[in-house]
Amino acid sequence: MKKIFTSIFIVLFIFCGQAQIDRSKMPEPGPAPEIKLNNPKTFAIQNGLKVLVVENHKLPRVSIQLEIDNPPILEGDKAGVSNLMASLLGKGSKNIPKDEFNEEVDFLGARINFGAQSAFASSLSQYFPRILELMADAAINPNFTHEEFEKEKQKLLTGLKADEKNVPAISRRVSMALAYTKNHPYGEFMTEESVNKVSLTDIIQFYETYFVPANAYLVVVGDVEFEQVKALVEEHFISWTKAAPLSFTFSRPSDALYTQINFVDMPNAVQSEIMVENLVDLKKNDPDYLAAVMANEILGGGGEGRLFLNLREDKGYTYGSYSGMGYDKHAPSRFIATASVRNAVTDSAVVEILKEIDRIRTAPVTPSELENTKAKYTGRFVMALENPTTIANYALNIETENLPKDFYQTYLEKLNAITIEEVQKAAQKYLKPENLRIVVTGKGSEILENLEKLSFKGKKIPVNYFDKYANKVEKPDYNSPLPANLGANDVLHKYIEAIGGEANVKAITSYTMRAQAEMQGTKLDLEMIKTAKNQFRQDIKVAGNSMSLQVFDGEKGYVVAQGQRNEMGDADIAKIKQEAAPFPELGYLDSEVSIEGLETIADKKAYKLKISDNKWSYYDVDSGLKVQETNTTEMAGQIITSTITYSDYKEVGGVKFPFMLAQTVGPQSFEFKVSDIKVNEGVSDADFE
Repeated sequence: MKKIFTSIFIVLFIFCGQAQIDRSKMPEPGPAPEIKLNNPKTFAIQNGLKVLVVENHKLPRVSIQLEIDNPPILEGDKAGVSNLMASLLGKGSKNIPKDEFNEEVDFLGARINFGAQSAFASSLSQYFPRILELMADAAINPNFTHEEFEKEKQKLLTGLKADEKNVPAISRRVSMALAYTKNHPYGEFMTEESVNKVSLTDIIQFYETYFVPANAYLVVVGDVEFEQVKALVEEHFISWTKAAPLSFTFSRPSDALYTQINFVDMPNAVQSEIMVENLVDLKKNDPDYLAAVMANEILGGGGEGRLFLNLREDKGYTYGSYSGMGYDKHAPSRFIATASVRNAVTDSAVVEILKEIDRIRTAPVTPSELENTKAKYTGRFVMALENPTTIANYALNIETENLPKDFYQTYLEKLNAITIEEVQKAAQKYLKPENLRIVVTGKGSEILENLEKLSFKGKKIPVNYFDKYANKVEKPDYNSPLPANLGANDVLHKYIEAIGGEANVKAITSYTMRAQAEMQGTKLDLEMIKTAKNQFRQDIKVAGNSMSLQVFDGEKGYVVAQGQRNEMGDADIAKIKQEAAPFPELGYLDSEVSIEGLETIADKKAYKLKISDNKWSYYDVDSGLKVQETNTTEMAGQIITSTITYSDYKEVGGVKFPFMLAQTVGPQSFEFKVSDIKVNEGVSDADFE
């Protein structure tokens, strides 16, 4: 009976509680959680190095972070000197050779990394004294050798060369250069010429001038004792040469005088990179900083942002569209809105981005948008407090950003107090629709005509033209006439002759190609086999395991992906028959292949042949070699374009094969370097079973 009585009492209690709630009114938000932060213990040593220590004894680990809070540094005609210096730091010291240094760090299960104005180390707390000593030794006594300098220089030059065809990289370079000018630290960029001007003497001079303790902070977090840290830092960092704080003066960058499209022609682009930007005078200690953050987050801070919901979820133009609002105490920062979109919708995507920028300025955000954004930021902030490093970073921000001492204790209180009106005022202040640079980097032959017709709110948007180094140029000319009476067969015959001649090409009954690539740090192995009987096998492996396998025996075939085998349908078979021949161009002769015009591929003119409704091939006008192939396919309602660029032709068995295949699919790009090609050997029908 007692149990029954208790149950009834609970039901009545719940019912009465519910009866007292007026559900017609939105519940009032509760007070912001009270944030209690333990201030780090601090000290400074004679050379100016400031040290912050956060003791946390939950785990036997420690991290060490060195930050040199210098103003931005203009490198001028030797742009790249800071990158090279950073790559040389941490390669041992004057006291410990590189190999011994690395071996000891690995043996202790630790990490030590360097930047141009920073360093980071982590280890188990029992090894903290030695890791701090090694980090200090590498920072204060760097071992700059000619051998390592030349190695790192070649790596940097190789990376720059690869970026010359990287459309997103060029988009970022040009947008920064146009926003700040190339004579500003934020707008200058490395080139092959500037890197080649850097000498080892320049590296040493740069280090001695800028890698100094005047504006340096050392942050130690973890299972340590304050007095132990103080003693060790004073012992190992006291020899760091004292220097006066650095001071620089730069010409102030300015916004565009009027909203304009700055177009960069990249003929190899398979999609357009759009960056809409204006300069922002925003610092973290500004009263409207958090309101500006809220405005940007609602506009394009993530998958819930208006840009993402419009351009991806509603229109299907892109994988994602986002925005960012920077802050900087040294110079104006940038507001940017970005998207990578299909060529066919480039102009439409620009218009939609402009609409969203205009809307957040002219109409108040909704209460739900603001409350959801506040809740997201509150969650991030509270979760971040679980990490002891966060406390140290907050303390560092207070020091370097001139923040009030209670900035983070009152962070959530300030966040929750932001109103819809304040968000709109921040958007009106920092987003400048009359002074936007719309930087579009893409394939001009497909997108420029529509871009030049683009207008917004009744105003035509003018277009200016730039090369990939942000130099102003004339409008690209895509109307080069084809030679009289030139047909597709002429282009195909020239290609066949260029790779070895029809007799040699027809003599190849099979070939096997092996190549390697790297995608997001993962190594890929490719094996491809083709025969004159239209047999085809392609196997892509990751760590020795097949990721994608296609097999076609000339009549039927199958695909294996993620362990699942699927038989090829009629459409797949028809498509793969085109690709299975060792040299498809032999089959293109006297077919319905047509010549569509001239295009620029890798800075050279190429004939464009239409192979089918979703495939085009490009052949260099001068050499006759095939330089690119483009395919389109529909996936999930979107048109996906894939491009393969062919280069580095070498002769095997009397015929030239490309030994470099650079492939781009959507936002992914990678290069397959061919390691081996065998012709007319080692292939049998068993390979296609």
